[in-house]
Amino acid sequence: MSRSKAINVKIATSKVIKALENKLAQIKKEYVEQDIHEAKYQKEVEKWKKQVLQYTNSNIKSAMNVRVCKRHSGLVNIDFDMEINEKDFPEEPQRNFPRMQEWTFTQQKEELENAIRILKMTDEEYVSTSTYNSIAKYL
Repeated sequence: MSRSKAINVKIATSKVIKALENKLAQIKKEYVEQDIHEAKYQKEVEKWKKQVLQYTNSNIKSAMNVRVCKRHSGLVNIDFDMEINEKDFPEEPQRNFPRMQEWTFTQQKEELENAIRILKMTDEEYVSTSTYNSIAKYL
């Protein structure tokens, strides 16, 4: 069984503060921009749904296992299976941006701000291992 050795490095407090400030700025920017990215993504999803409907309408003859559910509200749900040609079927858009809940953002922001405040108050030239371990997830 191999034993891993602890890494023993001295990191300048000023460098850690700068890295934490950069990370704080990054998560603030991502949090603000996520609504813009989400709106764009939702537009892409709506466009994709229309493309899927066009594909389905063109290939409806191959529908199998048709299930119909009529509701009292006058709506009808029609569900069916269809074999598709992968190369012709519209590609579903992907969410390629981080989504962060408000509570997660608030928690990370507070942790980063507290760490920066504390590190700015220290006279130590280097960050201790325990301090580094507690903030490493942000670096």
